[in-house]
Amino acid sequence: MKPLINTDFIKTPQILKTTAFALISITFFYLGKHWSNSGHQQLLFFSTPQNSISISPNNDKSFNITSLIHPNQSDHPPTEQAINPTPPSIYPPPDESPLSDPNRTFGIIDSDGKMTDDFEVGEFDPDIAENWGNETEIESASANFKVRVRKYELCPGSMREYIPCLDNVEAIKRLKLTEKGERFERHCPEKGKGLNCLVPPPKGYRQPIPWPRSRDEVWYSNVPHTRLADDKGGQNWISKEKEKFKFPGGGTQFIHGADKYLDQIAQMVPDITFGHHTRMILDVGCGVASFGAYLLSRNVMTMSIAPKDVHENQIQFALERGVPAMVAAFATHRLLYPSQAFELIHCSRCRINWTRDDGILLLEVNRMLRAGGYFAWAAQPVYKHEHVLEEQWAEMLNLTTHLCWELVKKEGYIAIWKKPLNNNCYLSRDTGAIPPLCDPDDDPDNVWYVDLKACISRLPENGYGANVPTWPSRLHTPPDRLQSIQYESYIARKELLKAENKFWSETIAGYVRAWHWKKFKLRNVMDMKAGFGGFAAALIDQGFDCWVLNVVPVSGSNTLPVLYDRGLLGVMHDWCEPFDTYPRTYDLLHAAGLFSVERKRCNMSTIMLEMDRILRPGGRVYIRDSLDVMDELLQIAKAMGWQATLRDTSEGPHASYRILTCDKRLLRP
Repeated sequence: MKPLINTDFIKTPQILKTTAFALISITFFYLGKHWSNSGHQQLLFFSTPQNSISISPNNDKSFNITSLIHPNQSDHPPTEQAINPTPPSIYPPPDESPLSDPNRTFGIIDSDGKMTDDFEVGEFDPDIAENWGNETEIESASANFKVRVRKYELCPGSMREYIPCLDNVEAIKRLKLTEKGERFERHCPEKGKGLNCLVPPPKGYRQPIPWPRSRDEVWYSNVPHTRLADDKGGQNWISKEKEKFKFPGGGTQFIHGADKYLDQIAQMVPDITFGHHTRMILDVGCGVASFGAYLLSRNVMTMSIAPKDVHENQIQFALERGVPAMVAAFATHRLLYPSQAFELIHCSRCRINWTRDDGILLLEVNRMLRAGGYFAWAAQPVYKHEHVLEEQWAEMLNLTTHLCWELVKKEGYIAIWKKPLNNNCYLSRDTGAIPPLCDPDDDPDNVWYVDLKACISRLPENGYGANVPTWPSRLHTPPDRLQSIQYESYIARKELLKAENKFWSETIAGYVRAWHWKKFKLRNVMDMKAGFGGFAAALIDQGFDCWVLNVVPVSGSNTLPVLYDRGLLGVMHDWCEPFDTYPRTYDLLHAAGLFSVERKRCNMSTIMLEMDRILRPGGRVYIRDSLDVMDELLQIAKAMGWQATLRDTSEGPHASYRILTCDKRLLRP
């Protein structure tokens, strides 16, 4: 038998297969190593806890969104720009991920040359703010193709304080009547004539002074208007000192300070018990909102409102201070708050004629006042003994008697009435009594562009809204009015509220761990699609020193009564129209499931431009929505100069939802 030589051994089929397999394995190993080291995104597998976050694979993609830009851009087309599809991420990865590389560190280099993560995300230095013009072209990071889209231009400097629906001069000039305050109400631009540019900050804009110092002082350069200081300086409202406005805490009727004024109200009616029985207050004609600012330390949430009149910047000052406020006027339409929203409604020299037109304005107060709630009026007719003022006092007494209000106390400058707990008094009046009860089919919670009615809103016969738990237990107690929320199909509402609370509690806890939210200087927060207020409740439970304005879109169920019964501020709004607030008034805008609904009704770029208007430079945006809208939103955000990153939820890259996190940078012309 011929011996087997070496070459024959190599040619055996088994050895050839083994050798080929080894060579292929080695080749794939080196190719995979080269691929992962060449800057391409690695394949991630998700077995992380709920609410952990990672950067989405779609973050590296770019899309032509020229068609998404508002149609009236074409009237004044800016120079075409290219947008960098991959801005550097400023967020660290989730701390709790078990698969994260322990040697992979995110942070900044300190003065000693060491890596540190002790920095605050999103803050800006005005000296290194980005110059935003139409000349510079930003190259795409992709070597294979380049996407060119139009960047939004900065608006003219005259629009620095622009509120679209309240500054519509052309519409206001066309008004046939103005004696009832119609010019202070909403008159939004026509379709195609809305905001299509980025509202610029005033010269010298600075990072706002953080709360609680902002209660007492703000930067002059952020609200450079001195009329209030000139007109009201002697009444202890506001004063200008060097580079700051100072707020001594006074007002026209409480020149000695808001705290003493609040103490007086509490002594006059001990049952008010601020922060316990009384949690929600409306302050009408609020000035610079010192009344609401000092109530915050007593666990009271006050919605401070005033029109944009001759003292047009009072609400802007309130929001710069970090106090809840909105531009609103008692005129011809219902205010955008539900029935039985407030335990106390306060008016201190608010310059409103409550008895005009059969008391229609005080009837609006009655609609919003909770059963058994209080109305506090501090004005000259209460205490001055002049003929005209005594007549006004007599008219007020007559009207409140017909409303079945009880005058509980009159002392010094202040008179306080109490609303009845039920309809018994109304029904016991003589036939034809004025003002009449509203029709049974009138919905007192229907508030979007609804005319005022000279009738008494009926209280629910089942007592809903009257028996609200005291604070803070009411925050997590499902209220009675939860059962009255209208849905298209039957839903176990209490279970739905509990599920929403649980979801946002876990989600916010994840944000705190992954994105270090406790380091953020959050004060003014808006939830743009609030539901039952689970997001706001989670922030309270986490101990954030902020307030949340919960917005209920008109396109969904009206959950406003539930929000107020829980002790949370809320307002109704249509996001296809601008919001009634000044530019640069919110630190954080949160939108969960908003765009996938509203894009059926209006252009998403319209909403995004409005978000940019009301967001402060250095502020943040968190959008949680379906995958099919995220790529478009990412490109719109970049076109506005936001630093944006698309991230996966805890379900991983194949989930149907994404999170878009954005920082607004300070843009200068």
